[in-house]
Amino acid sequence: MSAAPEPNWLDDEEMDAWIQVATALARLPHALDAQLLRDAQITHFEYEVMAALSEAPDRTLRMSQLAELSYGSLSRLSHVVGRLEKRGWVRRHPCPENGRFTNAVLTESGWEKVVATAPGYVTNVRELVIDRLTRAQLRQVSAIGRRINTRGTGST
Repeated sequence: MSAAPEPNWLDDEEMDAWIQVATALARLPHALDAQLLRDAQITHFEYEVMAALSEAPDRTLRMSQLAELSYGSLSRLSHVVGRLEKRGWVRRHPCPENGRFTNAVLTESGWEKVVATAPGYVTNVRELVIDRLTRAQLRQVSAIGRRINTRGTGST
């Protein structure tokens, strides 16, 4: 029996970079949720769902597309849309092009909620990230994000 190959351990610079990314990944969702819950009584995920619908043609998306855009499972999205429906911000109906699919539609009340929530949200995003960086750093973060978020092995 051969021993497992030794891992390619992180050097000090790689470890520092990873710790910074991991810390941001842990810190930002909590900070975004806290502001939205305090000011708008919605979670970040709920806001992202409604914001995605607000930018879609006719404020309508198939639930499967919406799940992809919001990086949530169809099951999680279904629960969240159910909560948003109870508040009158979203409604669901069969897709007219293909009845096997369900569309989510942002209602007028939902649109008003997004419009009312957006200023506080963008202020928080600025305070947490944008205003802490120079324009050059913002371009770097964008490039890094695109690289990390590109599907595939990441070894190119």
